[in-house]
Amino acid sequence: MKPAAFTYHRAHSVAGAVELLAELGEDAKIIAGGQSLVAMMNFRLARPEHLVDITHLDGLSGIHRDGGALRIGALTTHRAIEKTDLGPEHRVLSAAMRWVGHLPIRTRGTVGGSLAHADATAEWCVLAVLLDAVVVAHGPSGRREIAAREFLLGPFTTALEPDEMVVEVVFPRPARRAALTEYADRRGDFAIVASAVDLDAPGGASVVLGGVGPVPVTVRPTGTGPTAMADEVAAAIDLRDEPGISAHYRRGLVRTLTARAFEEAATR
Repeated sequence: MKPAAFTYHRAHSVAGAVELLAELGEDAKIIAGGQSLVAMMNFRLARPEHLVDITHLDGLSGIHRDGGALRIGALTTHRAIEKTDLGPEHRVLSAAMRWVGHLPIRTRGTVGGSLAHADATAEWCVLAVLLDAVVVAHGPSGRREIAAREFLLGPFTTALEPDEMVVEVVFPRPARRAALTEYADRRGDFAIVASAVDLDAPGGASVVLGGVGPVPVTVRPTGTGPTAMADEVAAAIDLRDEPGISAHYRRGLVRTLTARAFEEAATR
């Protein structure tokens, strides 16, 4: 299929992009890598009347260390993260990129675009919640910081205002013992379930699940050992049968993947 008709606009600065968004209103969408938005447009699931292209804006890509924090520009690609040695403090981010689609998608798709798309199974959404990330948005009033847990509101819905755009995501703390794993019927497909574990989260081990709710779901297990904690996590979530996927099957995936993520995190 082909997308519905739209008007293309190319922004030349962040301020210019925000000005366009404010002028065009809710019928405008930001496009960067386009790996999510264009597919939805082709299936007529999204019909923006205006596209604001920010692909070539300076200063929105790159990886920077700020003390113990890691700052990632919104236009940084999944592949750039995958190829970068982030050290033991943030290795979970580069390791998780192998789960993102196929190589062409990782080469074009962007960190900011994935977060703005707000798919509850997306690796960046799960990791952002797990690691207490902060999403930095820019709008007419300047920059504002939004905790990832408050940024993701529902399926494909975020706390961004229509005239705001994501410019950066900040991972404020190291996560030496963290891991993400997932399962899809075919390699590169959207995950049915994703499970991410951080053994060093403030307050104790934390698990964030994708594919079990409208946003990534956090569970704080209190048991000891991968099997016991995975059983606890699987029992804690509320699931319903869906076409083609029973609640029993999805719960089994949660249990298996969470145990696997616990074991992987413990070895780091």
